[in-house]
This record gives sequence, C-alpha cells and structure tokens, in this order.
Amino acid sequence: MPGLRIERDDAVLRVILARPERRNAFDAGLIAELTEAFTDVGDARAIVLAGEGPAFCAGADVEWQRSSIDLSFDENVEDALRLYRMCETIDHCPAPVVARIHGHALGGGSGLAACSDIAVAATDAVFGFSEVKLGIIPAVISPFVLPKIGPHARRYFLTGERFDAPTALRIGLVDEVAEDLDAAADRVVGELLSSGPRAVREAKHLIRERPGGPETARIAARLRTSDEGQERMRAFLERPKD
Repeated sequence: MPGLRIERDDAVLRVILARPERRNAFDAGLIAELTEAFTDVGDARAIVLAGEGPAFCAGADVEWQRSSIDLSFDENVEDALRLYRMCETIDHCPAPVVARIHGHALGGGSGLAACSDIAVAATDAVFGFSEVKLGIIPAVISPFVLPKIGPHARRYFLTGERFDAPTALRIGLVDEVAEDLDAAADRVVGELLSSGPRAVREAKHLIRERPGGPETARIAARLRTSDEGQERMRAFLERPKD
C-alpha cells in the first residue's frame, strides 16, 4: 500500500505522507517513495510537503527499526544511506519546498523540516531529536539539521527532549508558527508564485552553492539579461507611479 500521495494543483506540487495509522513514520517503502517523488518535480514552482492525519511525521517506524536490529554493519550502512539520499534529494530539489508541519515531527520528521526551504508549523507541533533515547544518534540527518539550528544541537541532540513550535522557531528549525496553518502555508506559496520561476530556482541554487564574488557578478548578469529578468524588470520600471 503506497505511503505517499502526490497531487498537482497547477504550478504547485503537493507531496503528502499518507500513513496516518503509523503517524507517517518512515519505513523503507516511504523513504523510497519520497526519494522518487523529489527526484523529478518537473516544472513545479512550489512543493508543499505535508502529512495526513494527526501527525506530520513521527520519525522511524517501530517495525522498520525492529528489522534493523538484525542487520550487519554493512547492511546498516546501506540502510542509513537510503535515508541520507532521501534527505539530500529533498534538500537539492530545484523547486522550493514548503513544509506544512502539525502534530509530531520527531527524529526524521524534524529532519524533513530541516531539508525544506521554508517550514511553517502549527502551534501544536512537537519536535525532537529523540535518537539518543534509543542508544543511537541523528547522524544521517545532521548535515541538514546542523546548518539550521547550529549550536542549539548541543542541547537537543544530547538530551533527546521534545520541544514545542515556539522553541523550534527560536532555534531556527522552522520559519513560522501559525494558528491557521493552511492560510500561512498558502501565503508562502503565493509569495513564491508571484516571483519569477527561474529566479526562484536560481536563488535556491545560489543559497546552496554560495559562489564567490566574481561568479556572483556573472550570475547577476545572466539573470538580468534573461527573458524573465528583462520582462519583469521592464514591467516594474514601466508601471504607473502612485
């Protein structure tokens, strides 16, 4: 039974974790589905990543964790690499990814928040890197989480404690906490859709690659002379003044 539902609404692609009976927890199948979904998003201008049911994503599925106990070291490496590749694929997705987070977002669920470009959380959202409670650590998601929360990992990776949405906002794991989650996510998507499609993708690439000064000048010139840049700049400069 598929653990993912994908919906296309004009320029918006909605990727919905659809294992509500398991609180959308990861297993091998869901990891593979998410990797495939984000590998080719076509010309989508925004992607909304959400969870069906009472939780966004409760981390690793218990049965999947149980099966890993008997894996060899090399098999564990391969298993972990599949999770890493999923996170990397979401992180490197050329279109902007907006995470719509409610309920539990634990372990890998918090990792999904970190892999997204913009994370909007409901006031009831609960986060945590609880791996240490199981005698393991959030190693695989750490390349994506650490750039977001920085020194705060020294507390939350070590204690494994759960924390609320305002704390997630304060430490940088999410970008907004909203009473009306749908309205907040829709507003962010609206801002993305009001911008130049190529410019948004180029901006995401710029953030990830962080080129040096001379290269930034060439990038700026390339965008200014592009059809999209010319059209949008002329429309802005030629609009009637208030």
